[in-house]
Amino acid sequence: MSTAVTRVLTGITTSGTPHLGNYAGAIRPAIEASARSGVDAFFFLADFHALIKCADPVVVARSRMEIAATWLAAGLDPDRVTFYRQSDVPEIPELCWMLTCVTPKGLMNRAHAYKASVDANEARGTEPDDGVTMGLFSYPVLMAADILMFNAHKVPVGRDQIQHLEMARDIAQRFNYLYGRGRDLFVLPEVQIDEDVATLPGLDGRKMSKSYHNTIPLFEGGPKALKAAVAQIVTDSRLPGEPKDAEGSPLYTLYRAFSTHAESLAFKAELEAGLGWGEAKQALCDRIESQIGPMRARYADLMAHPGRIEEILQAGARKARHIAVPFMERLREAVGVRQPAAGPAAKKVEKSARARLASFRDETGAFRQRLFAADGRELLLSEPFADPKRLHQVSRLVAQMDLTALQPDAHGLVRLAAEGQCWASCRLEDLEQVGLALAEI
Repeated sequence: MSTAVTRVLTGITTSGTPHLGNYAGAIRPAIEASARSGVDAFFFLADFHALIKCADPVVVARSRMEIAATWLAAGLDPDRVTFYRQSDVPEIPELCWMLTCVTPKGLMNRAHAYKASVDANEARGTEPDDGVTMGLFSYPVLMAADILMFNAHKVPVGRDQIQHLEMARDIAQRFNYLYGRGRDLFVLPEVQIDEDVATLPGLDGRKMSKSYHNTIPLFEGGPKALKAAVAQIVTDSRLPGEPKDAEGSPLYTLYRAFSTHAESLAFKAELEAGLGWGEAKQALCDRIESQIGPMRARYADLMAHPGRIEEILQAGARKARHIAVPFMERLREAVGVRQPAAGPAAKKVEKSARARLASFRDETGAFRQRLFAADGRELLLSEPFADPKRLHQVSRLVAQMDLTALQPDAHGLVRLAAEGQCWASCRLEDLEQVGLALAEI
């Protein structure tokens, strides 16, 4: 019996607010798939990709937090999967440049997104490349780097992204040919299309999409917004007591997506027996709320404590880089840019390196600190503080403490606190290094 593990990598767009269709069609099935045995699941927030379409840093920063909180609230287990931000793994853009150097421009010329922009410009009578950035043009190369960095076997995508997976395979094959020396550095990823993924109808019966302005909110606006949206679902003019065409109603399709087979059959029977549309909409609203309500509460709690989200993402980045860093060393050696052996000058700099504590403001405006070891590794991220003076005061007090007496909680995290206020948390296995680093500062 085969015990092979399949690595599956899923990229998550960090723009916009998820709606009910996103949850049923993408989030829920991806989370369910990640829990299967034999699957090594990677999920990343594609925040570098977001820069192609959004030039507002506030929106980009906020979206990263909201999308991360949405997936975590929906049940993604960061202990089981590798969940990270694309921008927290510097090896990805480094690999992107290596791949760019072996990618023919003609291949990028054939990308659907680029061709669509050129066609639109020509239809308007403007220059073919008007408004086309290098980000848009070379987007498939960055997508290839996302996939190949972790040698994913399968990548779940929509049909509009199949071409990009084929391009990733082409780029990987060329790199292997040029630099592999008879060995394949990259696995050729396979497209994973789930034909059974639910496509929910929107308020007007068409596919639920922001482009059609017919979406039902997932968390935004709470139960009131959900009820108001469901009330707008288009139905026919049949009165209470008249049999309804359940199969032809978007309301029934939505109900089926959030119920068991037996429950959906019972609801169908009620509709065909003459259940009024008003009562049917209330039943649908109650059904959705029973599943989404607890998630919404978790989402609100996460958004109220952004430090928790950041801690999870940083832990995920460390897991991702545990793979990326040594692999990048192999790739550097393969292309001929491996780091040279340290000479006298390099050794002198290395000897003088010290641990450091970096202060900054995060995307929410709160003040935080990162503790780095002498070799540049990040050891911890502090909790957010409203007052920078208080942050520095608490960190100094923690630095003066005997950390060896501290005990971990049920999750294996040690709480570093002073005067009743938590400065940061770290893993038990990192506690000694944290103490040494703080002693150097």
